[in-house]
Amino acid sequence: MYKVMKSFVCRGCSNPVITTGHTSADIGASANLEVVDKFCYLGDMLSVDGDADAAVEARIRIGWNKFRQLVPLLINRAISLIRRGRLYSSCVRSSMLHRSETWPVMKENEVALQSAEMRMVRWMCNVKVKIEFQVRS
Repeated sequence: MYKVMKSFVCRGCSNPVITTGHTSADIGASANLEVVDKFCYLGDMLSVDGDADAAVEARIRIGWNKFRQLVPLLINRAISLIRRGRLYSSCVRSSMLHRSETWPVMKENEVALQSAEMRMVRWMCNVKVKIEFQVRS
């Protein structure tokens, strides 16, 4: 059991520390800590300024990965739209919103989550966005 626990690496923590400069903080007792901009802690991205931008980006990426895993089921016309919606809600949406109750969410973060969700739902329903431009002369 110990060997399994020791060899486990979180997929979100594959690149756990993002730093722009090499600074350190002296905490006494001859110990120095490196100051970083972002880091992964238990699969959640934390940033030094305390906003949720990094966490929202990581969760949207996780949601898209989960969606791509389930694409054969989510776009299958033989499965009813209600069942596909339930599958989407239970697997994809829950993975996107996991631990979101601790985020200090701003309007931009909410818009990013909603737009990612709407793109996935449009893909599921096979709806194309038509943007028409009117040329004025």
